[in-house]
Amino acid sequence: MLGSLESEVLISLRALEEAPAREVRKDLERRGIRVAYTTVATILSRLFDKGLVKRRRESCRGGERYVYRPGAVEQKYLVNLLKGVVAMFGPAGVVHLNEEIAKLNPSEERALRRQLGLD
Repeated sequence: MLGSLESEVLISLRALEEAPAREVRKDLERRGIRVAYTTVATILSRLFDKGLVKRRRESCRGGERYVYRPGAVEQKYLVNLLKGVVAMFGPAGVVHLNEEIAKLNPSEERALRRQLGLD
C-alpha cells in the first residue's frame, strides 16, 4: 500500500516523466502540496526501494544527483495485491478471484493480462 504523499509524488513524477527530487517538489507545490525537499527525496528513495520508480545518477553543479522516472507501478501493485489475497484468504480467495476474472469480457481480460505482464 502507498501512503497519500507517496501517491502524490508518483502523480507528479508521472506528469514530469523524469525529474530530480527538486523538480518533483516544485510540481507538488504547484499542485498546492507543501513539503520539504528532504521529505520528497526520502519518499523517492523509498519508492525506489519498493521497485516503483527507477533512477539514474547525473552530474550537476553541486556534484551528483538522482533523476527519477516512474516504474511499472500498476504491475507491481497488482502482483502485491494478488499476494495479499492469497495470504489473507488462502485457496478460497484464489477460487473467488478466478471466478471474478471469468466474468470479465474479453477486452477487460486482455487489459488485465497486459497490466500483469502476462501478454
